[in-house]
Amino acid sequence: MRKLEGQKLVLASHNSGKLREIAALVEPLGIDVLSVSSFGLPEPDETEDTFVGNARIKAHFAARETGLPALSDDSGIMVDGLQGAPGVYTADWAETPNGRDFPMAMNKVWSLLEEKNIAEPRTARFCCTLCLAWPDGHDEIFEGFVQGRLVWPMRGDNGFGFDPIFLPDGETETFGEMDPAKKHGMSHRADAFGKLLASLETISE
Repeated sequence: MRKLEGQKLVLASHNSGKLREIAALVEPLGIDVLSVSSFGLPEPDETEDTFVGNARIKAHFAARETGLPALSDDSGIMVDGLQGAPGVYTADWAETPNGRDFPMAMNKVWSLLEEKNIAEPRTARFCCTLCLAWPDGHDEIFEGFVQGRLVWPMRGDNGFGFDPIFLPDGETETFGEMDPAKKHGMSHRADAFGKLLASLETISE
């Protein structure tokens, strides 16, 4: 993996919570994380139909516009009984004129599984794809996954998105019931960031 020169990294997201999380992860390596918000940049249209494609759009846009290495992530849930849907359209399934409604989206997923009479266990996986891009067009991709199954009814008020119906393999609590620290330690994002940090630590030695 290419070394990060200058030790500055732009996060291709306007999400302040994500900025804090990522800044804490890379702080031990002496890397300063900046948000695209501080550069006044808009969010580019995500026009690809894969996690890798959309992660690349966001990271390369931020890298080109700021002249600094940029990190983006694209994530979602893939349900086997729905041929991998909603996948890259996970957030779209929750869109309403008044914002995102994930209980509605979870109802939609479960209703479709019922209509198709999909047998239990109704397996699914959360996916996270990170793209670290440089202004010259070079990039590195890191993918993370967590396997599990869907349960009904929704369980738990922790987490967000589809967490209340996702039961990770080997666990008795959904991501919606689980202590956030435990979830963050085993999530798809933790898997992807673990691979990214291992690479950064290797080239920083």
